[in-house]
Amino acid sequence: MEHPETERTKATLGEKTGMQLRPRFLGRLGAADIVTVANAALGFTAAVAAMTDPGLAAQLILLAAIADGLDGVLARVHGSTQVGEYVDSLADVASFGVAPAVFVYAIAGRSWELELTTLSVPELTALAIPALYVAAAVVRLGMYTAYDLDDRTTRGVQTTLAATVLAAAYLSGVTDPALLLGATGVFVYLMITSIEYPELSERDALAMGVVQAGAVLAPLAFARVFPRALLAAALAYLLFAPMLYPRSR
Repeated sequence: MEHPETERTKATLGEKTGMQLRPRFLGRLGAADIVTVANAALGFTAAVAAMTDPGLAAQLILLAAIADGLDGVLARVHGSTQVGEYVDSLADVASFGVAPAVFVYAIAGRSWELELTTLSVPELTALAIPALYVAAAVVRLGMYTAYDLDDRTTRGVQTTLAATVLAAAYLSGVTDPALLLGATGVFVYLMITSIEYPELSERDALAMGVVQAGAVLAPLAFARVFPRALLAAALAYLLFAPMLYPRSR
């Protein structure tokens, strides 16, 4: 028979081992964080889909944008956690940084039959612009997390907005790789500017979410009305919000 102290030591070690094997996030992630993590997974799925089905990739990017809005609603209703702001920016890098970049590169690669073997001008262009887009998205999200998180405005075009424009444009019938690469290049600059964009009101965010859902579920319905309406609304916000959209108080 073992000494009681030895038995207590083994029991303590067993409890510690059990705690170490327990996933660290249990009890620390809230409902909003779970949706945010799902957003990141959607971003990865969109990047994979882009290589074979850009249309599906565009729908997944817009679905990730819906999830990005939903996690904010859940955070306001149920409260946020200490890790919420960090996982949100990390998920946005995946869904609105990497996924749109791969999406645009895949479209150019399929249209121009790129193989990255000769590093011709089209190949370098198709590779460099999406790479710069990812870099700009990382910088923009880092600056947002550090400086704009508690403000009602943010500096530079939101990564969600940039990704929405690119995805909605493709679903609207804009499939020319040169146009999409050009738009991506413009967003590289706009994401790191100091132009202030106000936060959408809850009413407008809900309306945008409804149109996004229509573009995801029925992109071809009624002569592509949902993605085209989404593209028009996104471009209107992009161009006029810094000057005309009312600031939330």
